[in-house]
Amino acid sequence: MFAKDKVKAGLIPHEHIDFKYRSWHIHMSIGRCMMMIRIYTFALMFFFSVCVTTAAAEEVRVAVATNFLATLKEIITNFQADTGHTVVVSSGSSGKLYAQIKNGAPFDVLFSADVTRPQLLEEEGLAVKGSRFVYAVGRLTLWSPDSSVLHADAQRVLSARDFEHLAIANPKTAPYGRAAEQTLSKLGLWESLKDRIVQGENIGQTFQFVFSKNAQLGFVALSQVLDPKINGSGSRWDVPISFHDPLDQEAVLLVTGKKNAVAQAFLDFVQGAKSLAIIERFGYGLP
Repeated sequence: MFAKDKVKAGLIPHEHIDFKYRSWHIHMSIGRCMMMIRIYTFALMFFFSVCVTTAAAEEVRVAVATNFLATLKEIITNFQADTGHTVVVSSGSSGKLYAQIKNGAPFDVLFSADVTRPQLLEEEGLAVKGSRFVYAVGRLTLWSPDSSVLHADAQRVLSARDFEHLAIANPKTAPYGRAAEQTLSKLGLWESLKDRIVQGENIGQTFQFVFSKNAQLGFVALSQVLDPKINGSGSRWDVPISFHDPLDQEAVLLVTGKKNAVAQAFLDFVQGAKSLAIIERFGYGLP
């Protein structure tokens, strides 16, 4: 006998059936609410996941050798204006940046001041094979903020030792420091000037030694002297490129940036006409 027949027969009170119906109705309502909560939760999770992925894809993390920092900042200004993407920059000596990448620093792209570190990173599986390219050829210059210091032949100025300190970058970690050491050796002055040499951790610190006059002169990047803030002031001797190993500077896409489309877009932008004009204006040779 069905429940409704039992009610008619007086075997089941009507209130009991009504209570069971209401309980079933409430249970179904709660079930529907829980289902809707799960759907909305999943939708929100998907939305935020898309937002986070999109945000990450719109940012590229760049490690750059100190000598190229000012030049790269101007390139970045143009890139961000043209694309709306964001570039986050860290700078240091090529050797220090290489060590940081080896230790897991989350960079997408490296702009080194040499070809050695990008090649090593590629060999060690930390850079994408085939992504290396020379983005600039560096120039070394002997510079003093005093316009009267390098008034004569640079070799004679250095040989006279009429200065307290000569600044160079660390030859072990900075390509420009190695080029300075090679230049002094070429001039036959490395040994005789060792007691006057102060070493910067990178070419940026080396430049600051000279700019602040803690060192009377120093071997720095030509790009630093041609920076709009300095605008070629002081006196300088541009070192002949035959005095040291070529300062070919390579960029490379790191494995951590392989899936970041903006990282590749930025590397492409650096090789474009607008960027090459900026690079040349800062005193670099073009590849």
